[in-house]
Amino acid sequence: MSRTHDRSQARRRHATPGRIGRVGRQAVPGPRVVIALLLLLGLVSVMLLDGYLRAEVGNDQRVRSDASASQVPNSVLDGGPFLSFEGGTAHTRSVPDKTIVLTFDDGPDPEWTEQVLDILDDNDVPGTFFLVGSMISRYPDVVRRMVDDGNEVGVHTFTHVDLSYQSSSRITREIAQTQLALAGAAGITTTLFRAPYSSTNDAIDNYSWPVYKKLGAMGYTSVFIDTDSEDWQKPGVGKIVKWATPKNGKGASVLFHDAGGNRAQTLKALPQYIKKMKAKGYTFTTVSGAQVTRSTQSTQSTQGIPGAHASPGNALQNNPDQAAHRTADTATRWEGRALLAAVAVAEWTVPGLAAALVVVGIAMMGRFGTMLLLARRHYRRRNRGRFTWGPAVTVPVSVIVPAYNEKECIANTLNSLAASTHPIEIIVVDDGSTDKTAEIAESLGLPNVRVVRQENAGKSAALNNGVRQARCDIVVMMDGDTVFEPDTVHRLVQPFGDPEVGAVAGNAKVGNRDTLIGAWQHIEYVMGFNLDRRMYDLLRCMPTIPGAIGAFRREAVLAVGGMSEDTLAEDTDITISLHRAGWRVVYAEHAHAWTEAPASLGQLWRQRYRWSYGTMQALWKHRGSVTDRGPSGRFGRIGMPLVVLFQIVTPVFAPLIDVFTVYAMIFVDLRASLLAWLAVLVVQLVCAAYAFRLDGEKYRYLLMLPLQQLAYRQLMYLVLIHSCVTAATGGRLRWQKLKRTGEVGTPMPGTEVR
Repeated sequence: MSRTHDRSQARRRHATPGRIGRVGRQAVPGPRVVIALLLLLGLVSVMLLDGYLRAEVGNDQRVRSDASASQVPNSVLDGGPFLSFEGGTAHTRSVPDKTIVLTFDDGPDPEWTEQVLDILDDNDVPGTFFLVGSMISRYPDVVRRMVDDGNEVGVHTFTHVDLSYQSSSRITREIAQTQLALAGAAGITTTLFRAPYSSTNDAIDNYSWPVYKKLGAMGYTSVFIDTDSEDWQKPGVGKIVKWATPKNGKGASVLFHDAGGNRAQTLKALPQYIKKMKAKGYTFTTVSGAQVTRSTQSTQSTQGIPGAHASPGNALQNNPDQAAHRTADTATRWEGRALLAAVAVAEWTVPGLAAALVVVGIAMMGRFGTMLLLARRHYRRRNRGRFTWGPAVTVPVSVIVPAYNEKECIANTLNSLAASTHPIEIIVVDDGSTDKTAEIAESLGLPNVRVVRQENAGKSAALNNGVRQARCDIVVMMDGDTVFEPDTVHRLVQPFGDPEVGAVAGNAKVGNRDTLIGAWQHIEYVMGFNLDRRMYDLLRCMPTIPGAIGAFRREAVLAVGGMSEDTLAEDTDITISLHRAGWRVVYAEHAHAWTEAPASLGQLWRQRYRWSYGTMQALWKHRGSVTDRGPSGRFGRIGMPLVVLFQIVTPVFAPLIDVFTVYAMIFVDLRASLLAWLAVLVVQLVCAAYAFRLDGEKYRYLLMLPLQQLAYRQLMYLVLIHSCVTAATGGRLRWQKLKRTGEVGTPMPGTEVR
């Protein structure tokens, strides 16, 4: 959609698309801008959370190996698998003879962990599961069942990183976040810990030893193993059972995995292993149960009852302080539940948005391809030597210039019209200006210029007044800050040689393109607006006659009731009305108007906000066009879906491509993500270059395209979100006057504006 600049309208009042009509006058409410920004912030937060769940920023996969252990006591390196620091001194404990502690790493997993739990239940044995916090957050129901079934759980960090590489704050965060997730999932915390990539005592080195001392001071028992099934290698069921079997009746802390890959062999080996060990007289317990049993054995041995075994369950009941699980306090449980809720949102939102972006990406590529094909066809058809609209139009036309406080621009505008090669009458409708706009227009002493004064009533009222005052059958409408080339009017009205044509859209160009913002808008006008119009022209569903330059049959305008005050987008409104009345709307690409685009981000925001919101209002007002029959229903069948898709839906999602690119660069694959983004940029660059070629523009402005994609597109996204929020909340919006400088003069045909 292409329109030009805003006008103040003190008495106009507008409703949302759902309630077209008049509502109270007031400025744009600030909270809606805040809501728009909060939506973006919320999306970014959700994506960061999702990325963190998969791998913290940087995706740290470093694993230390072959480091010296000179600072680690030999009693720890050669000791039992349970390491604690009572009184600040390292102590290790072993698993009692004929006792197995089944430990599982890397879960929970919704597929494999559930089946492991089934096997443990069927064989009436407990397990100790060392859980990854990010997996707990994603699959809390599995953890809840795990604990309810009497199994024990421990911390296996939040993102499964080698802690020997991490800072002290990162280590604390890894543990605390896992505990928070555990509290949210099962209402408990745990004192058990196992570090990734460090399953046995001899894996402790000078780098990781301070980590274990830190965790010991925090009250954690670090759990290692002395028997490894090595099921992660998938060596076969027989070898898994063999490697998990301790020798000579010794007790063992045995490692299996319930996540991290295909665990089909583990599931087959586990029941065989349990039956084998039970047949050998082994009992199964948890880490806490093994420690209590060892303590009980030591006490009994001291009392002269060697070899006596206490029941782990009874021992834990008699020594509740030895249990690893602690009931989380209320605040921690609620914080954990909040984390799980946020993760659930991320788990649904990010994949959903990713799928939506695939659809949007396909739509965008399809749009680019369609625009290129139809624009080329349009150019070749319109620029053939024998093309004509019919008899040349030479009759005088009326040019209507609505003006409100245009003292900086009105002289340039009227002087450009005075140089017109086509016979015209000029009607300046002064809409209650307070800066002597009307006086300036009259003082120029130009022929065929009439100044009509009215009380401030808004742009639509000014245009309707001008149409009533017009003496010619064809009226040209322009803005008071726009300038025409000498042959613009003549080129603009030639399509009226076809009696089916009711309105003509001209080619609006940015005159003040020497600034960064101006250059961005120049690219947008040439690529987005004018290339679009070529496509819509061929499809006969032009959505908008731009306010900067448009021509109409006077009878057609009057027949549809003139310029409506129902929406902020009066140009889109009347264009759709003409379609529905059976008139054809076309594009005259050689009829140039030079307009002064907003010079600051604030002015640009206000202009595009009004455009976006006004378009939504117009589309809602004419929603019934989708059921129109016959030729007059062409816009509803073709134009309406295209406008909704390409001017509302796609722009909302398109900037997310950049956001997802950053997400993928940080959390997935930097090189592949960057190459994908560059590929999309190249496609856009090709389209833009072709649009510049068709419009005869200099290519040097395309150097601004990458920066436009990074900054300008995000601003347009926020504007559109702001408009959607206003529409959804019943917001009110008044016309807003943009500050003008009058720097855009009247270029001669073919002259490049610098």
